[in-house]
Amino acid sequence: MILIFGVLLYTEQITKDNFSLVKLQESFDQFTNSFDVNGGADSADPASESSSNTNDEELNKLGFRIAKGNVAFKFLNKKQRSGDRDTIVKQNRHTYEELTKQAIHEPKDFDIESIRPPEDPANYDRANATILCLVRNQEALTILKSIKQLEKSFNSKFNYPYMFINDQPFTNRFMEKMRALTNAEIHFAQVPPEMWDKPGTIDLDREKKGQKKLASEDVAYAQKASYHNMCRFYSRSFYKVPELLNYKYYWRLEPNIQFYSEINYDVFKYLQGTGKVYGFTMGLYDIEQSIATLWPETLKYLNTGDNYKYVNPSGSFQWLVEDLQNPHKNKRAGGYSTCHFWSNFEIADLDFWRSEAYDNWVKYLDSTGKFYYERWGDAPVHSLGLSLFADKSKIHWFRDIGYFHDPYQHCPNAPNTKSCKVGSFCKYENLQDQNCMGNWIDNELDDPAKYY
Repeated sequence: MILIFGVLLYTEQITKDNFSLVKLQESFDQFTNSFDVNGGADSADPASESSSNTNDEELNKLGFRIAKGNVAFKFLNKKQRSGDRDTIVKQNRHTYEELTKQAIHEPKDFDIESIRPPEDPANYDRANATILCLVRNQEALTILKSIKQLEKSFNSKFNYPYMFINDQPFTNRFMEKMRALTNAEIHFAQVPPEMWDKPGTIDLDREKKGQKKLASEDVAYAQKASYHNMCRFYSRSFYKVPELLNYKYYWRLEPNIQFYSEINYDVFKYLQGTGKVYGFTMGLYDIEQSIATLWPETLKYLNTGDNYKYVNPSGSFQWLVEDLQNPHKNKRAGGYSTCHFWSNFEIADLDFWRSEAYDNWVKYLDSTGKFYYERWGDAPVHSLGLSLFADKSKIHWFRDIGYFHDPYQHCPNAPNTKSCKVGSFCKYENLQDQNCMGNWIDNELDDPAKYY
């Protein structure tokens, strides 16, 4: 050892005459760390090494590890997909189209006949549910079209109440227009400012710099304050709006959507009867720049204190960490595929969002300020929360409901669906790589025939 040290010193003196004693000590420390001196790498405790190997085996086998301070996830590529990105896109597109082209009718895992439309909707014993519309006064015409669609396909048969919410007071003209559309009850509520407005803790300079950077990368709504407020609101506050507290289920309805299907059963009672917490129609990849640190921050949270206990061992983790179809998105988002349920359509159990697991996590997310420093959307936040904290069997793909929100759609091969092309996802060919449903089908959907 002394001889080696001497050689190192001699070499350094040749190349650098003013070599300092501090630098010499650093070189020696780095060199000796490779030996079993003072607890170097080769002298690791055998028990710790064994534990680490066990953890790695668990991660490689299951695709996840849930342990205090050691939560991790790994994509396993169960279907053994291979090839370049274009090949993967074609494979996943084929998977989606083949399944959606299969003839289906209605869900098979519940007695649908028991939840058919009543003869008299006025006397119907409804589930504790509402149709939720976050909308502004100036969007009266576009939400009006959506309500007409929903009334025709579903709600005229059941008369579920509507809840309109807005950060500003609704005008009398808006309320009159909405009341003329339905026989169902209609309620109007203003979101409390503390649930909507940007927190006073936000660093305005950091916010401006972050949003300017996103705008330079053509991220939509990067500098639109109301959009950031909306994303934060739907992520962490909407389920606490006072007027919603007495409801258990909601159907989120957005302006400018279209339904292709007649829905002849009570979707709320379907969720209630099956114990499911969430229903969706489409899954997409997100804009990776907008959520660059959402996944790393989530892992940081899960590996803090006892937060690991919230992770559901039966969660839908694989589609979150898939890295084949859009690897550039996965890389930019810190290991998150960016796949999410497209939340402009969601039928869900409000008690899931109110749960300790989801609510504590989203409070942490809010504390980072990155709903404003970045542009975290409510769709990826909802999707991460569901995939981490809910049993994946409680997340339902409404394959039987044809739905459109420009430019994407879901069109099943079902007798109650018309006016759309079966199996189609998008009217633009260059956006086919944004469909994440092949990923969901491969990695999270157990036995599709069980449900349809």
